[in-house]
Amino acid sequence: MVQIKKPGQKPAVITLKAVAQYLGLTPGTVSAVLNDSPSARSIPQETKNRIHAAAKELNYRPNFFARTLRNKRTYTIGVIAEEIGDSYSSPIISGIEQYLRKRDYFFLTVVHRHDPVLLSRYSQLLSERGVEGIITVDTIVQETPLLPTVAVAGHKKLKGVTNIILDHERAAVLALNHFKDLGHVRVAFMKGNPLSADSTDRWDAICRVAGQIGLKMDPELIVQIDTDDPTPMLGYPFTKQLLARNKPFTALFAYNDISAIGAIRALQEQGLRVPQDVSVMGFDDIPGAAFHTPSLTTVRQPLNRMGEVAAQSLLERIEGKIEDSEIAIEPDLVVRESTAKAPGSS
Repeated sequence: MVQIKKPGQKPAVITLKAVAQYLGLTPGTVSAVLNDSPSARSIPQETKNRIHAAAKELNYRPNFFARTLRNKRTYTIGVIAEEIGDSYSSPIISGIEQYLRKRDYFFLTVVHRHDPVLLSRYSQLLSERGVEGIITVDTIVQETPLLPTVAVAGHKKLKGVTNIILDHERAAVLALNHFKDLGHVRVAFMKGNPLSADSTDRWDAICRVAGQIGLKMDPELIVQIDTDDPTPMLGYPFTKQLLARNKPFTALFAYNDISAIGAIRALQEQGLRVPQDVSVMGFDDIPGAAFHTPSLTTVRQPLNRMGEVAAQSLLERIEGKIEDSEIAIEPDLVVRESTAKAPGSS
């Protein structure tokens, strides 16, 4: 036990009790403030400031295991992702990590690759490991979960689930009006893999907006992606399919940036120039989009920020601060070198 003769004398061993003695406060008061517990609401802000300043000055580090046993909590969440190293999931998981690190939470990550058996097993496994909640990334949640859940790209309304969604209607407006302003009337489209959580909602939004602005969608200029390859091969063979139909088009709206990069390669192999002959637009604004040649015009969704919002929302749900909700994220259009006026347009 650390003995301090009087407040203000720095202890040799930094424990919560030692911090309390240093300040001349009770350990319960110091604990309530440092753990941000409900009882801290009645503590004056000046006292809270003193406690945080002293903890920083003394370099106090809470005992995680003591905290877990005392509160009967693990301060651990689970992350269920379709893929861990791809250009979509990676920045989202990075955002989750950045937020959790500041709150002294741990997280366990599992990858299911759209395998329903794995998905079911991992949900149970994470629960058995004592996680307090779950974040899913690009994963279609089919049933009400046992634990508080936040779904990034979640579109199904379920009790116990907070959905983080992109405003796909706004994304379609930005993208298709950009093509229209450039004079493109023969636009080809890539539909996303149905297993991707965003695929259906994004396609439905594109179809609605195309009808609203008078852009005709030719079935011969629509190709369905049916693989989940995380490389540019996601778009390469399907662009080859489009070209083999011998149906001219001057613009291509790819499902995402990776498929757009694969599409550009396929077009160039056919002797077509991007954007002089065919404009190409991606979706996501992955880190490599700005450095590709040509640099990629794309609809940006702030993936890192979406991860932070997901982590914050889950902790708020675990702590009882919010209920089920839907959080919409606004997209932006980033215009770069891969789009230009349609050939022959004034």
